[in-house]
Amino acid sequence: MILSSKVVEQSVDRADKDRFVKELVITDGPVPLAMVRKRRATRHGDPGGTRATVLTIHGYGQNRYAWHLPKRSMSCHLARAGFDVFNLELRGHGRSGHLGAKAPHSPDDYVREDVPSALEKVQTINGGAPVFLVGHSLGGLVSYAVAPRVGAAVAGVVSIGSPYHFCQGAHGLRRIGALLLSLDRRVQLVEHLPAMELHLVGEAVRGFRAFVESPLYPLPFRGYYPPNIEPDIISQHMSLAMDLGSIRVMRAMFRWAMERGQRTDVPGGIEGFGEAFEAMTDTPLLVVGGTHDDLAPPGGVRTAFDRSEARDKTYREWPAGHIDLLVGRLAPQATWPIVESWLGARSGAGSARAA
Repeated sequence: MILSSKVVEQSVDRADKDRFVKELVITDGPVPLAMVRKRRATRHGDPGGTRATVLTIHGYGQNRYAWHLPKRSMSCHLARAGFDVFNLELRGHGRSGHLGAKAPHSPDDYVREDVPSALEKVQTINGGAPVFLVGHSLGGLVSYAVAPRVGAAVAGVVSIGSPYHFCQGAHGLRRIGALLLSLDRRVQLVEHLPAMELHLVGEAVRGFRAFVESPLYPLPFRGYYPPNIEPDIISQHMSLAMDLGSIRVMRAMFRWAMERGQRTDVPGGIEGFGEAFEAMTDTPLLVVGGTHDDLAPPGGVRTAFDRSEARDKTYREWPAGHIDLLVGRLAPQATWPIVESWLGARSGAGSARAA
């Protein structure tokens, strides 16, 4: 169902703006999910031709704004480059949460229901053409797990700052996970806790940014690399992209990382994606990591590339943190063109930018 369609002028990067056809799309089925579809508009206000279809999938505790800040938007960049971009909000997040799609019980809900449902809807709209999955953080991990399940529906997988081995190299995050699991075993902590209001964390970062970026900051991670992101951009991200964080999803991820010894061959769900994903020889793969990413260090990100048996696979790395991989000051000159070029080379068509 397409609820609305309009032509809007939006920023790609600050004063660099363009006109787009923007549509609000709702998936079918018992769990309604929202997607914002975006294509570049012609001078007459109609959508221009498209090179390929892209489904973006946000990370843990995020929403659609991870891909589209008012001042800097990777989704607008890809749409202007000629792609048909669907920006998905997983259950419990953003508009999907407002539609009644409650927070997940585990990441398996994303893998078994949310992304396959979104893909089905997208292919209904685009005439059945295969779709590129582009995921950030947990969204990339979900893409790895979904791809073997849906086969030919996926044209390729792009992961950005996605920890194939969760917590590998992120020692502070691992210590927090160990503490959470220890408490949960004693008092079933997770069953009694509500979802984390991460937008409140975002507001705290906005208010105390100078402290967060100072040597006095006590935590072993910030989630971004301060030299690579401007104050107004990180402020927008913390205000808009931070959403609800499911404690159950977090517990599942920490259990997978620690209690199962980083195994990726456990049958079923997100924990068992490894063997099937690694055996996908015909699905192109692009893995992008940041050398200053303290939530998903390169050691845990590159493993997806190393273990994949894909005949067409690429690994790229540059000096960025977790959030600024998408919206940092250098993202428009690094991550965005890396992804655009890779998608374009595998879309089977040249640029279809509107005149």
